[in-house]
Amino acid sequence: MSYKVTDFNNYILEYEDFPKSGILFRDISPLLASPEAMQAAVESFTNQLSHFNADMIVGIESRGFLFSTLLAYRLGVGSVMIRKQGKLPGVLIKQNYALEYGEATLEIQDSAQIRGKSMILIDDLLATGGTVVAAKSLLEQCGAVVAACAVVVELKVLQGRKAVGLPIVSLQSYD
Repeated sequence: MSYKVTDFNNYILEYEDFPKSGILFRDISPLLASPEAMQAAVESFTNQLSHFNADMIVGIESRGFLFSTLLAYRLGVGSVMIRKQGKLPGVLIKQNYALEYGEATLEIQDSAQIRGKSMILIDDLLATGGTVVAAKSLLEQCGAVVAACAVVVELKVLQGRKAVGLPIVSLQSYD
């Protein structure tokens, strides 16, 4: 089935000075609210990522989760969550990383059973690449192979693609 949405920009709002002064926030809420846009997004991701033959789709907290399970379902594979610190129970593997304004930690459950499996990372936004690089490092630390990354929005001017060092699929790019 093919969906008629061809320009995802029509489903992304801009908010100046959010969450802080000087930032232009790209809000995907309208895309999430539109059945046509969501179906087109999942179809586009499926078409562009199926050739990677991933064993699992890994959603990065939190908006990555909105796409990871849908894509995993469409591809007939499992889904794994990478969460911010303090959100997962059990034995955890952690990765610290730098933000513009401090540090953060990502975690995955040790019980995720991902050693030797091929993964595709998915998140809503790629800016500098810090979060995706940390997630990739965390997965590799667990013995997984990260094949590609998918994002809804890519801010090309911040050159996150170079930092990530993976094939990247983005639905909407901004210079």
